[in-house]
Amino acid sequence: MRRQLLPAFRMMVVLTVVLGLAYPLVTLAAAQLGFKSQADGSLITRNGQVVGSSLLGQTFTGATYFQGRPSAAGITASGSTGADGQPGDPSDLSLSNSGGSNLGPTNPVLLDGVADDPSTPAIDESSPGVAQLVDAYRQANGLSADTPVPVDAVTSSGSGVDPQISVANARLQATRVAQARGLELSVVNSLIDEHTDGRSLGFLGEPGVNVLLLNLALDQSR
Repeated sequence: MRRQLLPAFRMMVVLTVVLGLAYPLVTLAAAQLGFKSQADGSLITRNGQVVGSSLLGQTFTGATYFQGRPSAAGITASGSTGADGQPGDPSDLSLSNSGGSNLGPTNPVLLDGVADDPSTPAIDESSPGVAQLVDAYRQANGLSADTPVPVDAVTSSGSGVDPQISVANARLQATRVAQARGLELSVVNSLIDEHTDGRSLGFLGEPGVNVLLLNLALDQSR
């Protein structure tokens, strides 16, 4: 038995050192040396303070800011923007609930929403459906009743914290933002172009506009 246990023990020690210590340390060193920003979470700082990550969406309110996708991830109020529209502390985002609504495209809850239960007045169970979100989007952006609304403007992403919106979505919001900020529409559209990411690997998916980076650029353009 000793002849069997000793080689097994030596192999356990060797594999623990190689795979449990050496490999993680080498991977960490390579990431920090070659991809430090990505390895640290692609954090964005302004005036020495972290305001978010380019990989995570935040909730923006107010006419002067572009708004991201609806979220089913349960972003907390403290993680949303305040009355001044400034980004919240990314540590306050409820990322533990990251995920989609898991509602199919024919689900009536997705299409028409859920009404509040009058038997529980202290709790608001209401949830808007696509129909209500389409109406609200058109009203907020001064669009006519027959203007097509991009699907990403009224549906949540699979993660619930998608940092991007479609270019079509951004273009439809551009007029509202330009008017609210007193900027030329061409200036806002140029910022949209500057913060549009191309397709992954050049052919996967569609171009997307990073909402957080775009809103921060708008603040700097004042």
